[in-house]
Amino acid sequence: MIQGSSRLRNLVQSLRAASSLPSNQLANFRGYTSKADSSLQIASQPSVRSEDEYADMDWDKLGFGLTPTDYMYVMRCSKDENFKGGRLSRYANIEISPSAGVLNYGQARPPFSPFRLINKCSLYGKHKTLTWKNSIQGLYEGTKAIRTEDGRILLFRPEQNATRMRHGAERMLMPSPSIQQFVDAVKETVFSNKRWIPPPGKGSLYVRPLLLGTGPILGLAPAPEYTFLVYASPVRNYFKEGTAPLNLYIDEEFVRASPGGAGGVKTITNYAPVLKAIARAKERGFSDVLYLDAVERKYLEEVSSCNIFIVKGNHISTPATNGTILEGITRKSILEIARDQGYQVEERAIPVDDLVDADEVFCTGTAVGVAPVGSITLQNRRIEFKTEGSLVSKQLYSTLVGLQTGRIEDKKGWTVEIH
Repeated sequence: MIQGSSRLRNLVQSLRAASSLPSNQLANFRGYTSKADSSLQIASQPSVRSEDEYADMDWDKLGFGLTPTDYMYVMRCSKDENFKGGRLSRYANIEISPSAGVLNYGQARPPFSPFRLINKCSLYGKHKTLTWKNSIQGLYEGTKAIRTEDGRILLFRPEQNATRMRHGAERMLMPSPSIQQFVDAVKETVFSNKRWIPPPGKGSLYVRPLLLGTGPILGLAPAPEYTFLVYASPVRNYFKEGTAPLNLYIDEEFVRASPGGAGGVKTITNYAPVLKAIARAKERGFSDVLYLDAVERKYLEEVSSCNIFIVKGNHISTPATNGTILEGITRKSILEIARDQGYQVEERAIPVDDLVDADEVFCTGTAVGVAPVGSITLQNRRIEFKTEGSLVSKQLYSTLVGLQTGRIEDKKGWTVEIH
C-alpha cells in the first residue's frame, strides 16, 4: 500500500535516472527479459522528461484522443499464480507473441437451443439472428485523475474499477490484480505522469488499465500468462458536440449484447462489434447509437459506450443491469446522488415507447460524464427532449463534478487524493 509521497517520488526519480542508461542496462533496470519465448516485451523508447509543472501542449485544443505520456505500469503473472512485482516503465510499444490468447480467440458459441431462441424472436413476425459471445481474454477499465483548483490530484472511486475488473476476470477465467494492487498501480501511473494532468477546468488525465491474456496458446483454452498494464492520456470532451445535446439513433439491425454472453462485463470485444453501427449512424448525422434488447427488441439497453437514463417529473429511470448491460461507475454514482437529492429512482426494464412521455434523457459514463440527449430517432420518428432551462441532468452533473474536482466536500469517501 502506498503510504505517502516518498515512495512514488523516489520511484519516478529512479526511472528518470534509468532513462539515461545504456539500453542493455536499462532493460535490466526495468526487469524485462529478452528471452525468445517471452510472450510480451516492452520496446525500449525512452522519451525526454521535462521538469515543467505542465507538459508543453495547448490545453484549449484538447479533445478525446490519445496523447502519449511519459510512463506506463506493467505487471504479469502465470495462469495459476497471483500478480506481483509490477513496475513503472517508459511509455512504449509492446511486443507480443502472434499466438497470444488475446489475439486469437474472440468468439465461441456456448450450448443453447436455437429453436427456443427462434421462437422468442418470432414474436416480431420474423426471425432475427442473435449471436452469443464468449469473449476474448481481454478486459479494460477507464477512470480519470483531475487537478483541483487548490492543486490537489484526485481519483474518483478507483476501487470500483478494480472490483469491476475482478468480476470481469472471473467471468473470463483470468487471474486479476487485487483491489489494492489495482489502485496502487493507477496511483503510480498518475503520479509519474502528473505533468500531463490538465489545468483545472481544462480536462482530465484518462487512465486506462488493461488485463490481457498474453501467453501463447494454440488450442481454445485460457492463456498461460497474463499482463496487467496501465497507461494514461490527457482528454477533454468525448463527443465532438462537446457539451451540446446528443442526437441518438436506435438501430434495429444490430444489438450490443445478448443474454448469456458477456455484455455485463467490460471485455474488449463488447466494443468492436458496435463500430459499424456507430459509423452508419454518424453518416446520417447522429451522435451515437442506442441499442435495444436482443430478444424482444423493444426494451432500452445502453448507448455504445455509456448508460442511459430517462426523466419524467420527479422520477428517474435507467435500464436494470441483467447481464447484458454494463454496471457503469458513473451510473452507480448518479443513482446515489439522485436518491440523495430526493428523486424517485428506479432500475427497470424500459420499453422504447416510454421515450414518448420522457421530459429528459441523458447518458452517463467515465468518458462522457453526464451528457444530455436532445433527440432519439427510431425508424423515421424523431422524439425530442428538454435541453434548456432547469435540467435534472445538469443538476446531477454539477454535483458529480463538484465531488470529482473537490469543490464539494466528499462525505462519501469517493475521491482518492494522490500525494
